[in-house]
Amino acid sequence: MSARGTRERPEPTALLEKLGVHLDPELLVLALTHRSFAHEAGGIPTNERLEFLGDTVLGLVVTEALYRRHPDQPEGELAKMRAATVSQRALAAIARRLELGGYVLLGKGELRTRGFEKDSILSDTVEALIGATYLSHGLEPARELVHRLVDTTLEAAAGLGAGLDWKTSLQEAAAERGFGAPVYEVTGEGPEHARVFHAQVHVGPVLGIGTGSAKKHAEQAAAEEAYRALQSLPGTTSADEAVESPADGRPTADDVADA
Repeated sequence: MSARGTRERPEPTALLEKLGVHLDPELLVLALTHRSFAHEAGGIPTNERLEFLGDTVLGLVVTEALYRRHPDQPEGELAKMRAATVSQRALAAIARRLELGGYVLLGKGELRTRGFEKDSILSDTVEALIGATYLSHGLEPARELVHRLVDTTLEAAAGLGAGLDWKTSLQEAAAERGFGAPVYEVTGEGPEHARVFHAQVHVGPVLGIGTGSAKKHAEQAAAEEAYRALQSLPGTTSADEAVESPADGRPTADDVADA
């Protein structure tokens, strides 16, 4: 940021060197165009269509990699590993390693609220760049890009256990104890560009509370708290035994996101 509050953007071609791909300049700009910038520029195209495409390519490549690398894992465990790998937080961590926020075209409102640091914007832009690569070069180059971006996260996800998907893990733990399905209540506050969500989940005698920038993130945080509370009930496995701590040498959910 400069003294006047404007942001000095690096040359977009420098991003292509980090990604290891070549994109047409116009397509690259499109992949970096957030809807807030497009609206202020008179309704020019946004990166949302490329994001939609990239999300599908990312899911395909990650699903295939998990299927091939873990031939003995059931579908449910593969689905958890995929969810952890392609989550908003995990993709945002990848974007931060690329310093992607500095390249994104944002409107004045998003700049004021530091949109270039928001997980939602960063993760969507990663998917848009994957979509642009697929559109330009086809599946194999896009596959190679996805592996360069997420392979570290994929490897860490294999050891996460319950932390791969707290909502699913909570539902399974509740069923094992005969408590029935968890019940979530979510509220939101603040302007649309800076929305904050608060979630509560009730399951048996346990209440979990969580907060996040998206509804699903708040629910995951609440589910984690409730899961750990369930595990600490008398006659159940402790939370530390059920979910390995960093001291055990195993990755945690936070490690995957920050990998």
